[in-house]
Amino acid sequence: MAIPITVLDCDLLLYGRGHRTLDRFKLDDVTDEYLMSTYGFPRQFIYYLVELLGASLSRPTQRSRAISPETQILAALGFYTSGSFQTRMGDAIGISQASMSRCVANVTEALVERASQFIHFPADEASMQALKDEFYGLAGMPGVIGVVDCIHVAIKAPNAEDLSYVNRKGLHSLNCLMVCDIRGALMTVETNWPGSLQDYAVLQQSSLRSQFEAGMHKDSWLLGDSSFFLRTWLMTPLHIPETPAEYRYNMAHSATHSVIEKTFRTLCSRFRCLDGSKGALQYSPEKSSHIILACCVLHNISLEHGMDVWSSPMTGPMEQPPEEEYEHMESLDLEADRVRQELMLTHFS
Repeated sequence: MAIPITVLDCDLLLYGRGHRTLDRFKLDDVTDEYLMSTYGFPRQFIYYLVELLGASLSRPTQRSRAISPETQILAALGFYTSGSFQTRMGDAIGISQASMSRCVANVTEALVERASQFIHFPADEASMQALKDEFYGLAGMPGVIGVVDCIHVAIKAPNAEDLSYVNRKGLHSLNCLMVCDIRGALMTVETNWPGSLQDYAVLQQSSLRSQFEAGMHKDSWLLGDSSFFLRTWLMTPLHIPETPAEYRYNMAHSATHSVIEKTFRTLCSRFRCLDGSKGALQYSPEKSSHIILACCVLHNISLEHGMDVWSSPMTGPMEQPPEEEYEHMESLDLEADRVRQELMLTHFS
């Protein structure tokens, strides 16, 4: 006798029908230590994310039993913080690999939708002045409202425009432009730039440059390293300092710029999916860009909740441009050079 073949949803096969949502895993059933070691965040932080993202993660579904927001968030946090996809992390909360992938996509989309809520420059003058005061207190560099740099995140080779994502190391990546404050909170994040673009080219095409050149942040500037061009709104170090004032300027610049290097190490140690140790992100450039942005949103939320650096930083130095790029970046416009000379004369002589 012929036996009819039915394609079964493996989640339904494992857990049957009954409730509308699948609550396979309860936060109250495990210890705080387990949550930190497995998902990288404490219980109250996860509850906050459930409240923040719950409505987006409870959208209507064609499936008879949707996965609860809590379970979706745990699945995504497990991936972001371990860099491991899916079998082990899915087993921990009782969902299949396919469901794990859907959870990561859903939570990533929900976080990206809220990026502007958590990643932005201060809107009022008092807050901007507070930024300047904090940076000045760090190393004596006046007028600074943020530190800018780029970081590469490895991705799989895309199907189209393959060469545009190949960086100078021969790897496929996204070159991500970020600005942070003195605490490491991100105020600008652009994660969509192909890895073949050098840092100065990313900044040249960015919305960040458009904002500053339109005069949105007058009487203020960013600090960038020697992979960028000097601009009236972007102070870079001198390639070959000669006077005592120039040496003092470079030392203050370096001490202040180190804030973003620490921020990059924190991001990559907290969100191991970004650090390349588990391999490249196995997604299209667009989806990989969204995952990076989602991790940046979580980074800022964690700082708001008092979570500073808690894990070991990456080993090895941050990537630096080769020497010939430093020479190239010394090409100046006269007004930017005048601003930097005046800064050194006024504050570092």
